[in-house]
Amino acid sequence: QVQLVESGGGLVQAGGSMRLSCAASGGIVILNAMGWYRQAPGKQRELVATITSGGSTNYADSVKGRFTISRDNAKNTVYLQMNSLKPEETAVYICNADIRQSGFRASSVYWGQGTQVTVSS
Repeated sequence: QVQLVESGGGLVQAGGSMRLSCAASGGIVILNAMGWYRQAPGKQRELVATITSGGSTNYADSVKGRFTISRDNAKNTVYLQMNSLKPEETAVYICNADIRQSGFRASSVYWGQGTQVTVSS
């Protein structure tokens, strides 16, 4: 069974940095696009960044220049480097990935359970 597990969240002061990781496991044949979303209390889930299998990236306007998404295909892992963090970016950060699983002919999108990032002022 495909599983995405995030790590690296926690408490950081405003202006600080944090790197999140999301590792995919469970009979993966092809790992396609991956991404990071975040959801703060009372707000809808929003896209933070995406990265294709070829390494092409896309970012929300609010994080451009501060966040960097990357991937390590050998480890089936996507990363999100977050710099100059702001208190308003406190949220649960969730990774997702489009994956073709062993035994399947088509890919499906999978979601992690999320990791809490708290930015203190």
